[in-house]
Amino acid sequence: MVFLYLCGMEKEHQIFGIRAIIEAIQSGKAVDKVFIQKEVSGELMKDLMKVMKRADVNFSYVPAEKLNRLTPNNHQGAVASISPIAFYDLEKLVEKVTESKKAPLFLILDQISDARNFGAIIRTAECTGVDGIIVQKAGSAPVNGDTVKTSAGAVFNIPICKVEHIKDAIFLLQASGIKTVAATEKTEQSIYDVALNEPVAIVMGSEDRGINPSVLKIVDEKAKLPMFGTIGSLNVSVACGAFLYETVRQRS
Repeated sequence: MVFLYLCGMEKEHQIFGIRAIIEAIQSGKAVDKVFIQKEVSGELMKDLMKVMKRADVNFSYVPAEKLNRLTPNNHQGAVASISPIAFYDLEKLVEKVTESKKAPLFLILDQISDARNFGAIIRTAECTGVDGIIVQKAGSAPVNGDTVKTSAGAVFNIPICKVEHIKDAIFLLQASGIKTVAATEKTEQSIYDVALNEPVAIVMGSEDRGINPSVLKIVDEKAKLPMFGTIGSLNVSVACGAFLYETVRQRS
């Protein structure tokens, strides 16, 4: 039996039921993530696992209570979230943007997991002329109803790319002549001392851990915002806005 459950914009679009999810993936739907109930097995579940791995769909194991909260219906041990947007191919986007603009501006989000922060960042990125946002498939916030609402619809106006590894995206950008700048407190250099009026990609880290140390090792430059209060960090969406508007100031 096939089940489909489309929520309002307060929640993400969902598909529940193993066979329905298999059909959605095989038909090319933008399945953002699949939640699988722990300890659920059977031939149909094995088929779902094969299809997800073949299509490189992000999934995680969760308790039954999590799935029961996601949908009141008979989920059969599997619920999938469907992205309301189509994701871009990074290599094609970089090629297109670098051919058409002298100073492309990209934004890399290293496993930002809060959908509202993600939406706020997308909104600011769209307002500041960012050419594309790059996120990692695993560990990143989904594009769901909260994301759409917080972005004020900007999510539909800016290309978003999903990649396997942030480091590979950085290497691709660097090979294309785009400087990568990490927003981090682990540096003495101020954002106001970094040249941002050239091709650049700004890297923002996750809410709790910041930028992965392995990513920090390969970026071209590191920069921080000056802090004068007793609190040592800003909300990531606020910090991202400060970095993007300093970019705008330098380019104006």
